[in-house]
Amino acid sequence: MLISHPFERCAAEVFCAADRFLSSGLGDECEVAQTCLNLNPSTLRLRVPGKPDGKLGEVNVAAVAYSSMWQDLKDYAFSQGWIDAGGIRTRYLRSGADNGKTLIFLHGTGGHAEAYVRNLGPHGQHFDCWAIDMVGHGWTDKPDHDLEIRHYVDHVLRFMDAVGVESALLSGESLGGWVASRLAADYPERVERLVLNTAGGSQALPDVMAAIKSVSLRAAEDPSWALIKARLEWLVVDKSKVTDDLVAARQAIYMQAGMNVAIRHGLALQEMDVRQRNLMREEDYARIQCPTLVLWTSDDPTASIEQGQWIASAITGASFVIMDRCGHWPQYEEPETFNRLHIDFLRG
Repeated sequence: MLISHPFERCAAEVFCAADRFLSSGLGDECEVAQTCLNLNPSTLRLRVPGKPDGKLGEVNVAAVAYSSMWQDLKDYAFSQGWIDAGGIRTRYLRSGADNGKTLIFLHGTGGHAEAYVRNLGPHGQHFDCWAIDMVGHGWTDKPDHDLEIRHYVDHVLRFMDAVGVESALLSGESLGGWVASRLAADYPERVERLVLNTAGGSQALPDVMAAIKSVSLRAAEDPSWALIKARLEWLVVDKSKVTDDLVAARQAIYMQAGMNVAIRHGLALQEMDVRQRNLMREEDYARIQCPTLVLWTSDDPTASIEQGQWIASAITGASFVIMDRCGHWPQYEEPETFNRLHIDFLRG
């Protein structure tokens, strides 16, 4: 079988389409080619050798669609920039500058603003939406010391001051949720509404901590395509949703000079003694005063649904919702569902 297709990430789907075509009994070999050169191919052309006129068969393969960050953003106005956040050069993505309340998205350990590339535009229709690279991450400055929750909280506060925001809507995933919950507990006047998306910081599980360290350090020490992709696939249930350009974006970040050291500083929270002194306790969650949504998933590799329910029960008046068939990145895996739930909550 000869398969010709320019998009590597679609190879598995193309083979499946070709196999289905062959199983129909039309021939032993076929050649698959695109019918048109665009970024969203849905029809494949199959030539069966030996047919008298070289007749082409066609098969529709809706799943064979190249997905990219540009596809996610093409319908929205957005900007990328850097700002001096109290001495920390901070990179951001922004959409909806003139649209009401400020919303700040905070990513997880080893992450960057692209974690929210499928949410930025839709949220920018309702809010002044920022997704930032937190200190020590992405293209933001990386201090030469271990990072604990107080450092991240301080950075977010500096960022808010730099953009002139007294209070904001905060939404954090994993480490970002840990940071957002601590900020909301310690600085209640700075947070209007809070979303904790598969948030970390409520427990210290040695096996989970070891897994995060292992998959992160492998990618940091050898930022090869395969290991960067494996790090991203750890976050999701459907591995096919890890796109080539997402891998490339993270690979470029991880190939920065000194990035392996920066990631080690960021993994300090996976050391038991450091983690214990940074944990959110029940009394800390009880100090959160703003309306809060705790959003969990059916297949989060870091914590059980019961743990998410416990967090919600510890915060007065908090709502709790579960997204099905998602892992640690529901905002990326199922953006339509996430955006609907998230925007509805933030709009009150």
